[in-house]
Amino acid sequence: MSSLCRGCPAAMRLSTWQEKTSSTLSEAYYQPSPTAEYDEDSPGGDFDFFSNLVTKWEAAARLHGESTRQVVVRSGVVLGRGGGAISQMLLPFRLGLGGPIGSGHQFFPWIHIADLAGILVHALEASHVQGILNGVAPAPTTTNAEFAKALGTVLGRPAFLPLPSVVVQAVFGRERAVMLLEGQKVVPRRTLATGYQYSFPELGAALKEVIA
Repeated sequence: MSSLCRGCPAAMRLSTWQEKTSSTLSEAYYQPSPTAEYDEDSPGGDFDFFSNLVTKWEAAARLHGESTRQVVVRSGVVLGRGGGAISQMLLPFRLGLGGPIGSGHQFFPWIHIADLAGILVHALEASHVQGILNGVAPAPTTTNAEFAKALGTVLGRPAFLPLPSVVVQAVFGRERAVMLLEGQKVVPRRTLATGYQYSFPELGAALKEVIA
């Protein structure tokens, strides 16, 4: 949180952070599904280790009493320079060895780091914002294969070599592999309804900015 808000005005950080809280959490809250669509009111948080962990994080961030306005942001895969998911993907993709993970059909909710920070600042500054916000891009839902293709296009490299599921499970273990091999179709319905304007709503533009 501190790194995301590093560019926030000092007066805003001091005055608003003491009055309300915003917590950034993972899309692991929602159960993987090839068909279901999840918005901020959808159930979840109780089907495996990671979903239960997210539920505990949200409970720990909750303040007691009704006088404090509280916001929880559940983020997708964060795209940014110098770290995160992209830093681990770039080398194989630049070598022409990139491609979808597993079947590639699983949904891949993502967000540019500038928009994740923007949503947090929006939640702090806009007094009407409260409750759960999905921190994912509003673009048409992306699958893992579509993400791999878009990244390959931006890099000018082919991206058709799949990473088999058995390899993913062997490298990451079964519990972590689930987060890569299965996905959720997550939409930011309430985030958009609050009036937040995305800087990078489309995947192509987001990837170009990240790897420029």
